[in-house]
Amino acid sequence: MKKIILFALLAFLAVTSANAQLRIKMGKNSPIEKLGRAEIAITNLYVDSVDENKLVEDAIRGMLEKLDPHSSYTTAKETKAMNEPLNGSFDGIGVQFNMVDDSLLVIQPVTNGPSEKVGIIAGDRIVAVNDTAISGVKMSKEEIMKRLRGPKGTTVNLTIVRRGIKDKLTFKVKRDKIPVTTMDAAYMIRPGIGYIRLGSFGLTSHKEVTMAMDSLKMKGMKDLIFDLEDNGGGYLQTAAQIANEFLEKGDLIVYTSGRAAPRQEYKAQANGRWRKGKVVVLTNEFTASAAEIVSGAIQDQDRGVVVGRRTFGKGLVQRPLTFDDGSEIRLTIAHYYTPSGRCIQKPYKKGDRLDYAMDLDKRYKHGEFTNQDSIHLSDSLKYYTLRKHRVVYGGGGIMPDYFVPLDTTKYTKMHRQLAAKSIVINQSLKFIDAHRKDLKNQYKDFNKFLATYEVPSSLIEAIIAEGKKEKIEPKDEAELVQTKKYLAVQLKALVARDIWDMSQYFQVWNETNEIVQRAVKLLTTGK
Repeated sequence: MKKIILFALLAFLAVTSANAQLRIKMGKNSPIEKLGRAEIAITNLYVDSVDENKLVEDAIRGMLEKLDPHSSYTTAKETKAMNEPLNGSFDGIGVQFNMVDDSLLVIQPVTNGPSEKVGIIAGDRIVAVNDTAISGVKMSKEEIMKRLRGPKGTTVNLTIVRRGIKDKLTFKVKRDKIPVTTMDAAYMIRPGIGYIRLGSFGLTSHKEVTMAMDSLKMKGMKDLIFDLEDNGGGYLQTAAQIANEFLEKGDLIVYTSGRAAPRQEYKAQANGRWRKGKVVVLTNEFTASAAEIVSGAIQDQDRGVVVGRRTFGKGLVQRPLTFDDGSEIRLTIAHYYTPSGRCIQKPYKKGDRLDYAMDLDKRYKHGEFTNQDSIHLSDSLKYYTLRKHRVVYGGGGIMPDYFVPLDTTKYTKMHRQLAAKSIVINQSLKFIDAHRKDLKNQYKDFNKFLATYEVPSSLIEAIIAEGKKEKIEPKDEAELVQTKKYLAVQLKALVARDIWDMSQYFQVWNETNEIVQRAVKLLTTGK
């Protein structure tokens, strides 16, 4: 058994050594020998039976937990689920849905997807999958998704309840590749100013962004707001491709360096398609990893400015090491550095993942999100941009050129509680489901909707009433007024999303987004 374990480990190391020079210490008292003997002893001698695979997985996780916060182990199932949103597609029936009153409500079928092709429409309720009831049985969203998804070419029978139709409808849907888009919105936010919001850096992101750039240029875009708020990152190669679109051939985008990983530079491979117009990149405390690479490259190369708040500070390079069963170690091998030499990774204590996880909370309590003066930076953290030699600061994350504080008064405690209990989303879905046809007939043009639509007070009062049932009430009249004010904006955005798409959602929402509005002001007034 011991030999089998060692041979398996050596085989894994042999595979990984194709991309890395690995030193293996073998022989008496070696760490590998010790680990193998411990596993054999536990498996064969322990008083109770043990799951050998789980034992090994726990050992791997235990080792990685003593390192940096981002080195990790995932099972085959976890690895597949983690990579799927970035891989450009998955196999399924092609619907956007949400759970309302313990039933699956179709928000939108994917355009030209399998469900749309057979006649499934927005507002349909899927109550059974292959004769198995999914409505009224308290089935988890994950379990429902597992039943709806399946290999391309396989079929699934869906039982549908449709508003205005007495009898249940049955549709036979042939599963297909469903595209996963990473771009949330692209539109002209003001005359001459284009706006693109990217949610993550996936395999299709570069194509999505360049197509949006070309489309907006045809609509008269002279300057661009590139919104990376809440973008948690993704593929390094995609980040390099997108950064390239703003830069000159040969411009440094990012470089990596680590103890066993020599410096590797990523440079613009060609002149980008958006090298002339002004660029404003938007960031906040949830902007991370690949999004920080793009933000840092544009800032350091003096191609544009960054507006918002300091980014998350995830600048560790992970190399995936895959086992034969599909499980994977993502091992940190290097740091990311911006062109000026700033390390993107924020400081951390090895083995203290709780402290790392609480960093954003500590930043909030320290006042960093609301007061720029709370951020104290020493001269040792000073760096200089490559063309204009402007001062930029290291210390982890990307510091914005123009700080925009978090408006802590915008969302009241009452609003947050209503959202946390899913009262806002559930009531909005019920409203839209009941009025979808009338809304589509009345507002065939989105611009008319944006300019004239007002959320009915009855919908807001229904949300307040549902909150009261959950003992959610305002502390005073002022909190109630503020809650209703922003509920109206949120609900209008949700209606726009369900009638059109995410781009329209952000067109509504961005008119109240302080970071977006600061960027608009900067481009229109120059200050």
